[in-house]
Amino acid sequence: MKYIIAIIKPFKLEEVREALGALGVQGITVTEVKGHGRQKGHTEFYRGAEYTVSFVPKVKIELAVDSAIADRVIETIQTTGQTGQIGDGKIFVLPLEQAMRIRTGETGQAAL
Repeated sequence: MKYIIAIIKPFKLEEVREALGALGVQGITVTEVKGHGRQKGHTEFYRGAEYTVSFVPKVKIELAVDSAIADRVIETIQTTGQTGQIGDGKIFVLPLEQAMRIRTGETGQAAL
């Protein structure tokens, strides 16, 4: 099993969610986050005053998947989440040793 964490632009969330659903991914966790990377924030104007926003709003998607479909899931997130602009985000893939569904006690692949 693999644990995949993806940081994407907020307006791409629905497109990524639909694409993952088409692959058969049933559950994802979404968190609104802020980040600072190569994009280095942006400048905004508020009531005529210019100020710099250092942390850019992003969305963090977390999902656990079977190792057999992990590569397809990663490719799907990459292609649907991509805009070609700086700040598109990143995907992190971690090995997942164990998973358990709390309600039923199912473990491993059955818990996904």
